[in-house]
Amino acid sequence: MIVHLVDGTYELFRQFFGRPGHLNGAGEEVGATRAVLRNMLALLDEGATHVGVATDHVVESFRNDLYDGYKNGAEMEPTILSQFHPFEDGLRALGLPTFAMVEYEADDAMGAAAAMAAEDERVDKVLICTPDKDLAQCVRAGRVLQFDRRKEKVYDVDDVIEKYGVRPESIPDWLALVGDSADGFPGLPGWGAKSAATVLYRYDHIENIPLAAGQWDISVRSGAKLAKTLADHLDDALLFRTLATLAMDAPTVSTVDELRWTGPTDDLPAIADRLDAPDLVTKAEKLAARR
Repeated sequence: MIVHLVDGTYELFRQFFGRPGHLNGAGEEVGATRAVLRNMLALLDEGATHVGVATDHVVESFRNDLYDGYKNGAEMEPTILSQFHPFEDGLRALGLPTFAMVEYEADDAMGAAAAMAAEDERVDKVLICTPDKDLAQCVRAGRVLQFDRRKEKVYDVDDVIEKYGVRPESIPDWLALVGDSADGFPGLPGWGAKSAATVLYRYDHIENIPLAAGQWDISVRSGAKLAKTLADHLDDALLFRTLATLAMDAPTVSTVDELRWTGPTDDLPAIADRLDAPDLVTKAEKLAARR
């Protein structure tokens, strides 16, 4: 059994910015929503049997209480924000388990669901379907893999190391040092992707890094300056790591059995009509008949 966990929010943004929009008869923008729903049917058509989709029901999360600068959706396009909830309705109408996060984020839900699924001996592998660098921390050798469906690229542990220069368990530390503009925290001054990777590949986690460059047993350009910056901003670094670390207690499902797709619900025709997409119904019914 292969479990597919999809980053619904990422998919919605990708379709919104990657293709022309579509206004339905009521003047609602629905283009991205119907594009993702069609994409989910394509995933099922390719043979996926156990699928969960994580979404951000709202933009803010518990992390906004920890750091004022954390992303809050203030600059988000209204026409994509307006699709958040109809999109979730569409996913549920397709019969897809949908983790709509309020206190947590979609990334947290995927991490929690991946950990749960990986514990089930019936599961051969878990594919976390997103290129989001935050989710690289979930990768476990041959067991939990990150899958960029657009590029058709699967990332195992060695691939994460090749891409970021650190092991999966060091990804939150790496993000803390270099920053994450998408999430709204800046990292530490002077710490770049390469220097952070070099140091963390040796020391794994921030708290293991000596706070004086003379204590480092590796050679890093401007090491003395970087060590001083870390010493001066250690509390910030640890806070940023907390922001970048997935919350594994996010609510999802209890067992992988709840992820098995068995077909659409009776709500799908009305949803498809709102989206000007009658093909969603015919395609979903055909797929369900083959299961």
